[in-house]
Amino acid sequence: MEKFEQLFSFINEKAEGYEQSDNLTYLEGVLHTLAGVLDEKLKLNVEDASREELRKAIQIAILKGMRKSSQPNHQMTPDSLGLLVGYFVEQFFEEELKSGQISILDPTLGTGNLLFTIMNMLDGKINATGIEVDELLIRLAGESAELLQQPVTLYHQDALQSMLVDPVDAVVCDLPVGYYPNEEVALEYELCAKEGMSFAHHLLIEQSVKYTRDGGYLFFLIPANLFESEQAKELHKYLKKNVWIQAVIQLPDNIFAAKTLAKSILILQKQSSELKAPREVLLAKVPNMSNKNALSMFFEKVQLWKENK
Repeated sequence: MEKFEQLFSFINEKAEGYEQSDNLTYLEGVLHTLAGVLDEKLKLNVEDASREELRKAIQIAILKGMRKSSQPNHQMTPDSLGLLVGYFVEQFFEEELKSGQISILDPTLGTGNLLFTIMNMLDGKINATGIEVDELLIRLAGESAELLQQPVTLYHQDALQSMLVDPVDAVVCDLPVGYYPNEEVALEYELCAKEGMSFAHHLLIEQSVKYTRDGGYLFFLIPANLFESEQAKELHKYLKKNVWIQAVIQLPDNIFAAKTLAKSILILQKQSSELKAPREVLLAKVPNMSNKNALSMFFEKVQLWKENK
């Protein structure tokens, strides 16, 4: 077995044990297992496993638990999308990463898989902050961060309420789609719906822009039909006033269970008086990721756009 399979096998066996003996859910069993390893009550008998192997093992265990619990807010950003977002973060911050760190905020952290994928990819180059409203998910993220030895400041709160976060260089966010139930808080936003309930994903875009420094970048995984909803006109207006759209990257259909679940990557730059808008927006579609030649051509297109922007 590969190391990450051995690690998963260990986590899975212990989590199932907790599930049966302590009347816990499988996800709670995973949490107890990770905590036990950190407290040195349990020992991972896998020599020289990398951070990435450990992240994958934890991810598979959490995914198993999410499928068992089937709660709508328990979802995870797939590795392939995390690696793509990480690639674009690396491209847009190429100069900064040569000489130091960048600060990144994930306002809908979940269990941290998107953020940790990027942090492992750009190892030692990221000072990160994560916000998550679900207590179990943020506890899983916290234990994972400690085991991966990745420095992350975590806040257990609703990301649409005021946050104790300094403006960051970048935001990464797999936008949760739906209506925001707290209408009193929604009223504080420009993108509050004029009638009925506001879209949480629209408000999260506005909140993310607010917490990004001038000239900083935002990397969103968005529903492919984001600009087709009844509130899209207001979103367009807001974006035009506050950010420059750098890129819209359509993701391959075959990685989603249904066409209605399709996503794209939206890359924005917060406007700054010292900078200019890009000459053209990068519009591209990621090919089937198993097609190496097509994928290579896609990355060449990105590089060409980057050189000419």
